[in-house]
Amino acid sequence: MPTWNSRGLRGSSLEEFVNLTIEKYIEHDLALIQKIPTPITPINIDQEKRHITLAYFDQKSTVDYIGVVQGIPVCFDAKECTVTTFPLQNIHEHQVQFMERFEKQGGVAFMLIYFVKEESYYYLRFEKLMEFWKRMEAGGRKSFRMDELEPEFFFQRNGNLLVPFLEPLQLDLDKRD
Repeated sequence: MPTWNSRGLRGSSLEEFVNLTIEKYIEHDLALIQKIPTPITPINIDQEKRHITLAYFDQKSTVDYIGVVQGIPVCFDAKECTVTTFPLQNIHEHQVQFMERFEKQGGVAFMLIYFVKEESYYYLRFEKLMEFWKRMEAGGRKSFRMDELEPEFFFQRNGNLLVPFLEPLQLDLDKRD
């Protein structure tokens, strides 16, 4: 069973930025999205600091976020990457299966990736994720490079919106039509 420790905090700055962006979207009635907590069972607790120092994950999580944007169901995960090659091992099979089922129900699934060194945000469409995933399953690369990504889905911070993902979401919807 996997344990919770400091590795679990990787990506927390991206998630904080996404959370702040979501708050703005909610304030302006553009979206209603919730962060899905990962259920854990604490094992060791530092009573003085009131911190969990060791815990086990209760169950496999699905995605980081789920909600609705202007009547469109969305689910997504947020990941940080410190290099220009994103390892697919950072995405779990049960997450891909959940996103696939979500899409079959008429929702839109995607990933938000922050390439740290490049200071670049990327909206990974589920369809593009599946191209990489199937390539891996067929014995190909177990990662994808930034230069394999669709250039129009890179985006930047925009004023108060730290991770403004609604514009690439609209682009994703337009590509589906």
